[in-house]
Amino acid sequence: MSDAVPETEIPAASQEAVEPAYDPAAPAPLDVPRTPTGNAEVDAQLERLADADHLATDGHVEVYEDVHRGLRDALTALDARPGPPAPSPSYQQPYRNRS
Repeated sequence: MSDAVPETEIPAASQEAVEPAYDPAAPAPLDVPRTPTGNAEVDAQLERLADADHLATDGHVEVYEDVHRGLRDALTALDARPGPPAPSPSYQQPYRNRS
């Protein structure tokens, strides 16, 4: 008596059915309202988000990363802008001990 188990072959048509074909969804606008912020740089980046509406989901990451980079640069530029000048040392009164 043989302990070997006979191998059964899976038909080729059944093997193909195991892996579904990749079919990304068609692009569809999200129609998310964008409220202007009053800052031209930020508003331009927010408008750039509309570019993702015409791309398949695979292309969204590139747009989002680009917008994120632009917003980060705009915030960094705010930190780099000079503020009001510091008071000069001549305005500081020396400490006087009144005892």
